[in-house]
Amino acid sequence: MKPIQKPANPNFSSGPCSKRPGYNVTNLDLTTLGRSHRAAIGKVALGRVCSETAEVLGLPEGYRVGVVPASDTGAVEMALWSLLGPRPVDVFYWESFGQGWLTDIVKQLKLAQVNEYAADYGLLPDMSQANPSHDIVFTWNGTTSGVKITDGDWISDDREGLTICDATSAVFAMEMPWEKLDVVTFSWQKVLGGEGAHGMLILSPRAVERLENYTPPWPMPKIFRMTKGGKLIDGIFTGETINTPSMLCVADYLDALDWVKSIGGLKATIAKSAENLAVIEKFVAENDWINFLAQDEATRSNTSICLSLDLDADQVKKVVKLLDAEGVAYDIGAYRDAPAGLRIWGGATVEKTDLEALMPWITWAYQQVSQ
Repeated sequence: MKPIQKPANPNFSSGPCSKRPGYNVTNLDLTTLGRSHRAAIGKVALGRVCSETAEVLGLPEGYRVGVVPASDTGAVEMALWSLLGPRPVDVFYWESFGQGWLTDIVKQLKLAQVNEYAADYGLLPDMSQANPSHDIVFTWNGTTSGVKITDGDWISDDREGLTICDATSAVFAMEMPWEKLDVVTFSWQKVLGGEGAHGMLILSPRAVERLENYTPPWPMPKIFRMTKGGKLIDGIFTGETINTPSMLCVADYLDALDWVKSIGGLKATIAKSAENLAVIEKFVAENDWINFLAQDEATRSNTSICLSLDLDADQVKKVVKLLDAEGVAYDIGAYRDAPAGLRIWGGATVEKTDLEALMPWITWAYQQVSQ
């Protein structure tokens, strides 16, 4: 029978993700709107974005946080274009976005000494193959595969190269071994449910040292330049952005950070996401026609939760359309390059009760399509 109770919030998209519980745009502090981002009021707001992100995430002393253009993609490409070249590069990927970084490195930067370590959707490559003398590029969580790295033990404490980590669907939802990570990128529209177009770039002291002592041989667009005269442009990491940001998006992100602090900080957002995954794990355990795409339980993502069904691709699309038409789940079809299935966001801005309400609807839609 068709379920009666519906999720109060049917937004389960994996990006842009659901706004935080209780969100209301009229509650944002909009005093910066209509003002220059270079005025004192704008610099203060942008400076808060940098300092409060570092505070909430518990970054080590000396790590810098900056707001950069073009979302997570812009942040990753700034790092690749600015830092790669002096050492061989090991690239690990197991889904489409990680593979995209390999394409940048091989076909755009045209680096010669590149090692490719890949795995199919649902699996992780052998991370122990990382060479401590090489630069390492990888995603922490495969947004399109639902497969995450479990820890940073495979990264050497005595590494000579840099680790460059795309963590856009991991930050604020998973434990990150910051001392092992030299460059970390993310975007506001993922785990905190912020708005798009802005990226966050976190640099370790080792990354800053590379920036100040290495000049790439290729042309650098203005929006990629982080040094001047061989020195880091510190303003980027204190609120002086490279180009004009949306101050409305800045206010929205600060609201999200305030919410994180109000519920108990990073530990609370990680716990909420883990509870959301547990709802789906229980559901999958009770139904033999649905499975996690991640083949190893330890690597299941608790944010971009990817599921396969005992249906063909066209039938899966019908399930997605049925749930959308009923207004119980929007935007939960698998990513276009991934195997057919469902992708349900389980980050902290999604409420456990909404996922609990959604599960019977997935059963109903499956039964409608499979009859």
